[in-house]
Amino acid sequence: MYLLSRYSGWSAQQELWGYVADQILVLHFNGEDEQARMQVLMEQYRDLPMDLADASLVAAAETLNQKRIFTLDRDFQIYRFKGNQPFDVVP
Repeated sequence: MYLLSRYSGWSAQQELWGYVADQILVLHFNGEDEQARMQVLMEQYRDLPMDLADASLVAAAETLNQKRIFTLDRDFQIYRFKGNQPFDVVP
């Protein structure tokens, strides 16, 4: 949402909220296991460094077994799904 706002303003954010309303994009809420995984990931990628938002997206992808990621963040070209596979980044 931050990057959409920064580059395209509220209209782009509003369109993304429409995806949520239409269940094209489903929000995921993490549990304790994912929170522990986020800490491990942030330590693993500390040289970048990985922020909490990126760590939460990687941990959720692993939990949900979803290799395809919608993000405008270029770091996802570096991060690995389950430690060894590149993500399929959309767009």
